[in-house]
Amino acid sequence: MTTKEILQKYKKIAVVGLSSDPGRASHGVSKYMQNAGYEITPVNPNEVQVLGVKAYASLEEVPGPLEIVDIFRRSEFVPDIVEDAIRLKAKVIWMQLGVVHEAAAERARAAGLEVVMDLCILQEHMKFFGFGTKV
Repeated sequence: MTTKEILQKYKKIAVVGLSSDPGRASHGVSKYMQNAGYEITPVNPNEVQVLGVKAYASLEEVPGPLEIVDIFRRSEFVPDIVEDAIRLKAKVIWMQLGVVHEAAAERARAAGLEVVMDLCILQEHMKFFGFGTKV
């Protein structure tokens, strides 16, 4: 599945590492995706609410089925996040720009998840659908 197809098919994004600090990339990217019509769920044990949405300490606490798990954490944290996503039957692992973990990506693919690595979800959305356009 291409990144364009992923962005067209899935509308729920659990953002691991989403910060309430407007200066952080996770905040700006998530705000953009929220404005483009995606349902953003913050996953960060240090936050209570981000972008007007209740934050959860872990993926396990996120209600409902997981679609895209967007990772804004350092690469060394990716394997545990991937294992949680597999267990919770997520559809997509999306590692943001600069986040790379080949072994975790292979593990996710072997479990049937789509994997995007080292790409910005905002940049991919803009490339295919234009600035802020709802898909």
